[in-house]
Amino acid sequence: MEPRTNKVPPHFAPMFHSIPERILSRMAYLEKRDAADRADGTPQRDRLRQVPQETGRFIAMIAATSLSGAIVEIGTSAGYSTLWLSLAAKVLGRSVTTFEILPEKVELARETFEKAGVLDCVHLVGGDARQFLPSYERIAFCFLDAEKEVYEDCYEIVVPRLAAGGWLLADNVTSHQDTLQPLINRAMTDPRVDALVVPVGKGILTCRKV
Repeated sequence: MEPRTNKVPPHFAPMFHSIPERILSRMAYLEKRDAADRADGTPQRDRLRQVPQETGRFIAMIAATSLSGAIVEIGTSAGYSTLWLSLAAKVLGRSVTTFEILPEKVELARETFEKAGVLDCVHLVGGDARQFLPSYERIAFCFLDAEKEVYEDCYEIVVPRLAAGGWLLADNVTSHQDTLQPLINRAMTDPRVDALVVPVGKGILTCRKV
C-alpha cells in the first residue's frame, strides 16, 4: 500500500483564490468596456463580445481537468476568456494557444496579455484557426467562441484530434440556438463524444471525447 500524502496534485490546486492583481485589473477593464459596448450601440464587429464571468470560471475549471495535450481557444477577441484559461494553464504547467482572425482584435489581445503578465503561458496566433488546427495531433481542451458559421467546420477538425477524455466546449448555443441547432444535433448523436448543453452564460455545448 502506498503511503498517504497531503500534497495536492497540481491540477487540484485552487485557481480563483489568488488570481494575480494584474490579471484581475485587466479583467475588470475588459468587463467594463464590454458592458459599455453593449449599452452604447457599438457595431457588432467592433464590440468585444466576450463571455460573462461565470462562463470564464466554468471553462477554466473544465480546462484544469484536462489530460496531456494542447489547450486551444478559437476566437480570442480582447483576450478575456483567454485570461481565465491561462489560470488553468498555469495550474497544469502548460500554455494555451488562442486564435483570432481580426487584426484589430489581435492587437487588443496582445495588449491584454502584456498588461496581465501572462505572455509566459499564452500563445496568440493571428489568422483562421481552421488553417492551423489540422497540424495538431493531440488536443486536450478546446474552447470555441468564434463566428457561428465556422462552428461546424471547427467541430469536425477538432473532434478527431481530441485526446481520449479531451474536451470541446462551444459557447452561445442557447443564445444562437436557431443557427447552431445542427451542430447541437451532430454532437448529441456523435458516437465519438458524450455531449450536453450546460446552462452557463449563453449556453455551452460541452463535449467529452470517449
